[in-house]
Amino acid sequence: MLDKHPLHALCPYFAMFPPEFAKAQVERFTRPGDVVLDPFSGRGTTLLEAALGDRQTLASDINPVAACITGAKARVPSLDAVNLRLVELHDGFKTAPLGEVEAERRALPAFFKKAFHWLTLREMLFLRQRLDWQADDTDRFIAALALGSLHGEMDRSKSYFSNQMPRTISTKPGYSIRYWRKHGLVAKRKRVFDLLSQRASLRLRKGRPSGQGVSVRSDVRALGRVLSPWERTVQLVVTSPPYPDVTSFEEDQWLRLWFLGEAAAPTHGRISKDDRHTNSARYWQFIAEAWKGVANLLAPDAVIVCRISGKKQTVNSLTRGMTATVQAAFPDARLIRPPFASAPLRRQTDNFRPGTSGIGSEVDFVFQV
Repeated sequence: MLDKHPLHALCPYFAMFPPEFAKAQVERFTRPGDVVLDPFSGRGTTLLEAALGDRQTLASDINPVAACITGAKARVPSLDAVNLRLVELHDGFKTAPLGEVEAERRALPAFFKKAFHWLTLREMLFLRQRLDWQADDTDRFIAALALGSLHGEMDRSKSYFSNQMPRTISTKPGYSIRYWRKHGLVAKRKRVFDLLSQRASLRLRKGRPSGQGVSVRSDVRALGRVLSPWERTVQLVVTSPPYPDVTSFEEDQWLRLWFLGEAAAPTHGRISKDDRHTNSARYWQFIAEAWKGVANLLAPDAVIVCRISGKKQTVNSLTRGMTATVQAAFPDARLIRPPFASAPLRRQTDNFRPGTSGIGSEVDFVFQV
């Protein structure tokens, strides 16, 4: 069993494969110093395992939540830097006029007043206004810590800011309010700055990876241009693109997106129109475009490892689709091992929405290009 680095738990944003899987691929197909890419980085599992293995790491995702979390793992600040910034922010909160924060709090939809204690929400709003997560490494790390504590099961842990919610996805406002009313649940007061300091100590207790990675927010189809300095250097791709007709990351992560500056309600197709393709032909077209988007980055004989699944999809149908899309970008690509199917993990949301349908088997593909 892999001794997971505590940075893997920076935010319990849903991941399509565990650290053990990424570590095994990195060790099998690369050597220290090689370049590893994940163009659908999610919460940065591949990037972190590659960095811990002394590989050069590249990652990208179009979703701001994924970009924030992966970026926090790509360029990890010291614990001293994080704590110093938290003290600075806390002092600023205690001394700043809070009229703007209070006005914003009062203007928020009813969900927020049920989801968070009003004093907790004030501190969250101050951080939301002050953290420059897109440009500053330390602020990005603190923002990622906040995303990890933003919501979760308050009956299991005192480290979440919210009323009772799943920790992996943000349930819709109307459903959440009905759930809290039915069960008589009220949000508890949480001291945000103290909790973030505790989380920082926990996540950085084993230190930082020795190397720094590169993480960008980009549409995968433009990635070859965005990462052009690394043209023909990538030895290994380990990734898991959005599954066909399974979930919308934009909708499921709406509350975390709000904390990063997006709308105070679930949105659809505003950040990405490729989260949840319901049409099979359009889905495979998107995947083909994704491989073409990174084709110029891959070295000769590079390896692509990809995990995928979907509702009502068989191993054969997934194999046909994946092979066709990879070969559209790399005509000489070939499978170097038979596709391997495994049962997905039980979803945490089953506890909150029993009876909802999930995916079938997940299938791993290994191509040499």
